[in-house]
Amino acid sequence: MQLTNAEELLMTILWEQERAFLKNLIEAYDDPKPATTTIATLLKRMQGKNFVDYIQYGRSREYFPLVKKKDYFSKHLHGIIENFFHNNPLQFASFFIEETNFTKAELKEFKSIIHSELKKK
Repeated sequence: MQLTNAEELLMTILWEQERAFLKNLIEAYDDPKPATTTIATLLKRMQGKNFVDYIQYGRSREYFPLVKKKDYFSKHLHGIIENFFHNNPLQFASFFIEETNFTKAELKEFKSIIHSELKKK
């Protein structure tokens, strides 16, 4: 299941904070801050999608992610590769390298990562 853009933004904040009360989540937004009811609604929807849960402390709730950031984006990336690149990771990698404005130093670092992965296999 995927998150909407608004849910992804909130989830990113929650991943950064790891655990947070509603007030802390709202404070993390740039101005103008979203309404409390908006964030509460997003959290409820995300809980329904099994992305977040909370611990109740009196009248306050401390929210925490149920899905790891890496797992979510990995699944999202695999969907992009499948849907837009005919399930061909090489086509995606080629597109990514050509369409991203990497510096020469960044390309060398990317090459180093590839060599490291080759050694593992």
